[in-house]
Amino acid sequence: MYMFALSNLEVWFQRENDIVRKLVSGDLDLGIVGYDTVSEYGQGSDDLIVVHDALEYGECRLSLAIPKYGIFENINSIDELARMPQWTEEKPLRIATGFSYLGPKFVKENGLKHVTFSRADGALEAAPAMGIADAILDLVGSGTTLRENNLKEVEGGVVLESQGVFVASKRALIQRKGVLDTAHEMLERFEAHLRALSQFTVTANMRGASIEEVAERILNQTSFSGLQGPTISPVFCKRNGRIVTDYYAIVICVPKKLLYKSVQQLRAIGGSGVLVSPLTYIFEEETSRWHKLLAELGI
Repeated sequence: MYMFALSNLEVWFQRENDIVRKLVSGDLDLGIVGYDTVSEYGQGSDDLIVVHDALEYGECRLSLAIPKYGIFENINSIDELARMPQWTEEKPLRIATGFSYLGPKFVKENGLKHVTFSRADGALEAAPAMGIADAILDLVGSGTTLRENNLKEVEGGVVLESQGVFVASKRALIQRKGVLDTAHEMLERFEAHLRALSQFTVTANMRGASIEEVAERILNQTSFSGLQGPTISPVFCKRNGRIVTDYYAIVICVPKKLLYKSVQQLRAIGGSGVLVSPLTYIFEEETSRWHKLLAELGI
């Protein structure tokens, strides 16, 4: 999205947890990071503001998983797990996780007692089979790795849903000159780019007696509404020494999933020479996320 073209912007490539820590400490003004990392290392900091909560990459969930076998075979919910008589002060439920803040917080909020956590990073799925943990609390995408290790998620065991987010220091947005303007432009670009990812621009030539006639044919097709409607302009040709406009160029935006259907419909109503182009940005009215940000800042 060509963020390097922004003026007064210095980009640092850091580990995710360091991005959040530096935002909290004031060393960074803005960051792009997973929401799970913001929640774990931000630890509820009032200075962190999520400016855009859905950048549509890295979708996953932080979830509690237990073995499918043994004493857990018939345990399928967080409530059933909490009621298991096996867990005592002498023999607590052992959970392996890399989330030492969110893990205990989740356990406390869900009434799980007699629980201990062991800090672990990397391949946690093997911990129950190795006997070093009873359960794991980790990020889950498709769930394939859990299934391969004979583990299952439990009902009510999802701590949070996560994906890439755009986060900012509230202090920097208010106090540092230019940070709010930069955040605004980045937010606009994110929104416009994400909006454009699902669309194609389609251009075609169509024979017709007038713009109105061509417009009527186009608007009778439900796939061709475009953003506000099709753009139609005359195509000028020279024939027998005269300038004529037998054809009109139409430009429409169509959803990617309807592209082939749209091409078929264009052909059916006389379209030819169909050109398809990807879109980089679609800017519309001011994003609601911007107004929400201003409200959070009291501006």
